[in-house]
Amino acid sequence: MKELTKAEEQIMQYLWKLKKGFLKDIVEQFPEPKPAYTTVSTVIRVMSKKGFIGYNTYGKVNEYFPKVTKRAYAKSFFSGVFNSFFDRSASGFTSFFTKESDLSLTDLEEMKQIIEAQIQERKEGSNG
Repeated sequence: MKELTKAEEQIMQYLWKLKKGFLKDIVEQFPEPKPAYTTVSTVIRVMSKKGFIGYNTYGKVNEYFPKVTKRAYAKSFFSGVFNSFFDRSASGFTSFFTKESDLSLTDLEEMKQIIEAQIQERKEGSNG
């Protein structure tokens, strides 16, 4: 899956939130000063060609919707970061993530619980 540019990602974030919307609905999501309709329309057209956005036409207007889920994009994006920056090393990623971020003790404990639950689930799955 291709990566989104910053502008494309911003539009996708709004579209994921809206689920579907017309150009005016998407532009309304932007903070002031809002970009020109033509600018947003151009970016949406490119994203449609890339396969990220689909649309239904009603007369002369299009209603846009995401063709890629936020989860699927996040998985693909993270996979690229994991491969590019950490050489697919889980320990390298974990070390960087826990030492270089501002995670609280509570955040780290929550992550630990999630990891331990996944370990248990996989152990049980391999015994079946």
